[in-house]
Amino acid sequence: MLINNDRFKLFLENKNKPKYPLKQIVIFSIVFLMIVILYVWVIRSLRPLAELKEKIKTFSKGDLNIRCASNRKDEIAEVANEFDHAVRMIRELLQSRQLFLRAIMHELKTPIAKGRLISEMIDDEKKKARLHSIFERLNLLIDEFAKIEKITSRNFDLELKPYKMSDLVDASIDLLMVEHPERFVKKEIIKDYKVYVDFELFTLVLKNLIDNAVKYSPDKQAFIIIDNGRITVANHGEKLPYPLEEYFKPFHPSQGGLGLGLYIVKSILDIHQMHLDYRYKEKEKRNEFMID
Repeated sequence: MLINNDRFKLFLENKNKPKYPLKQIVIFSIVFLMIVILYVWVIRSLRPLAELKEKIKTFSKGDLNIRCASNRKDEIAEVANEFDHAVRMIRELLQSRQLFLRAIMHELKTPIAKGRLISEMIDDEKKKARLHSIFERLNLLIDEFAKIEKITSRNFDLELKPYKMSDLVDASIDLLMVEHPERFVKKEIIKDYKVYVDFELFTLVLKNLIDNAVKYSPDKQAFIIIDNGRITVANHGEKLPYPLEEYFKPFHPSQGGLGLGLYIVKSILDIHQMHLDYRYKEKEKRNEFMID
């Protein structure tokens, strides 16, 4: 410190040197080291949880060929082992179901083939053609069951390609396998458009909607309206007694049949990230199902 005065100048210097804070540094180092060790321990402890999360994501995408069993002795390992057990049980159930369905479909193919052979022996061409159409319909139903099995088990790859909606409608009407379909299905194309869909699956959607429209209408008529970005399948009849979401459940007992039609439709549309809406026009007594 320098002190200036008229008569003198005084310079003061502190000779006391500060002590090195060794104690504080040691304490800080120990605490910091403990925090680092605790952080590493927590990260290593949570690593199995992150791996289990990735396994669950893989499982949610339909891949059942995963293993997440653990030899550890903590709570995360218990959860992982229970999840691994559940995955194995689901995999075995799906495999047994697939084997059962495939065995049934295989057994049904044999009498159908025999029936077609016997129908060839019929001299009446009209009866022969009618029997042929019946057996073709049965074959088509078996193929549809195979598609349903693939959809519900997520055991398929989508083949998305651009198609005109009018072409998809024509293909779905052909799947109905009825004589003179123009008597039952009326088309109105306001503005055609293209969609990226799997041809077989999407035509199955339209076929089910058209088939239901014809089946559950008093006049046996279905109306198809194609507008830009939306297709509507409509019929005349009473309003649905239940909310639309109820019909998305498999084996819904509200209508005749197995109650799988709209369940299949919803499953396929979900895969394509499309939506099915429903409205009822009171004045016209008209049901409308819209896909966009």
